[in-house]
Amino acid sequence: MTIRARYEKGVFRPLQDIPIKEGTIVEVRLADEVPSHRTRPISESPFAGMWKDREDMGDSVEYINRLRRELHG
Repeated sequence: MTIRARYEKGVFRPLQDIPIKEGTIVEVRLADEVPSHRTRPISESPFAGMWKDREDMGDSVEYINRLRRELHG
């Protein structure tokens, strides 16, 4: 279960009703880094289109399947 909460004055306060019994001990894990901005679309990634000129990768799914067949027989 993921529960969004706000940390205020040393207490985590859930932002919605939580269906657990009062006094239940829980474990809180915080994300290492909270994104501070909107994520970019994949088309803006520096890797987008990096294999577009590869003639041996016309169909990426078939390319991967062929590699698997060559590796595993």
